[in-house]
Amino acid sequence: MSDIENKLIIGTAPDSWGVWFADDPKQTPWNRFLDEVAEAGYKWIELGPYGYLPNDPSRLADELKARDLQVSAGTVFTAFHRGGHPGDAGFEEAWEPARRVAELTAAMGGKHIVVIPAMWRDDVTGQAVENEVLTAEQWDSLFKGHDELGRRLQEQFGLQQQFHSHADSHVQGQADIERLLENTDPELLTLCLDTGHAEYGGASSVDLIRKYPERIGYLHLKQIDPDVLAKVRAENLTWAAANIAGVMVEPPAGLPDLREVIEAVEGLDRPIFGIVEQDMYPVAFDVPLPIAKRTRKYLLSCGSRTRVA
Repeated sequence: MSDIENKLIIGTAPDSWGVWFADDPKQTPWNRFLDEVAEAGYKWIELGPYGYLPNDPSRLADELKARDLQVSAGTVFTAFHRGGHPGDAGFEEAWEPARRVAELTAAMGGKHIVVIPAMWRDDVTGQAVENEVLTAEQWDSLFKGHDELGRRLQEQFGLQQQFHSHADSHVQGQADIERLLENTDPELLTLCLDTGHAEYGGASSVDLIRKYPERIGYLHLKQIDPDVLAKVRAENLTWAAANIAGVMVEPPAGLPDLREVIEAVEGLDRPIFGIVEQDMYPVAFDVPLPIAKRTRKYLLSCGSRTRVA
């Protein structure tokens, strides 16, 4: 990233085109996604769900080069509270898919892996699949698992683990995020600070940036509609139901104030990615592109050192 020193680089992701799964007819086809990302004026993307974009490195490299695009990160999912020690079924179950994503990410020149924890309730039925609150032993397993994952990603692929707090997961609110940071190795785990999920969980993105500046390694930029969020909390809606209800909104219509977030991030005075993620699954194919264009223009207006490349 020497060419983007001390800049906030705005990119985007398949999520902003309504992509949640490797293969789903409700989703924008991958080639249309890449075409529209380039048309919208972005230069950096995430891989999205493994298998959505071509997973042959040579083919994907050619597709990206044809559109002047680069990869910032891949994404993996974990549940280390169920077994975070090497050799545990829970750890090894997460490592194999993580290894595949890491291999492709590194081949594409990416430097980051966004790591999302498992949700405690089914995001379709709303039924609890486990207890909402972790025991002390489960927290300890979670800490150890993420440290080991971060170590393997660095040693084997030269990638940095960026932990992404998530709605309906055990690491959602500010106290959860701070507990994670205070019990993991800062060299092995930094945050993918998702401004929308933080707001959804009652955490303050700006407070986290100011309190833990050295642990902010990556950003997902999105906003929450506070009126819909109030409905979500009042009715105890699942994350999927909240999305259908419109909890995610196009900036600058929601919270947090992304100008304030970007100002705080630029104050860190180091290069960092800010990837646009507006959860929109499912969405009509013609909806994402104009939103992507407007969002890019808005975010670039928010800071003096915010760029697309």
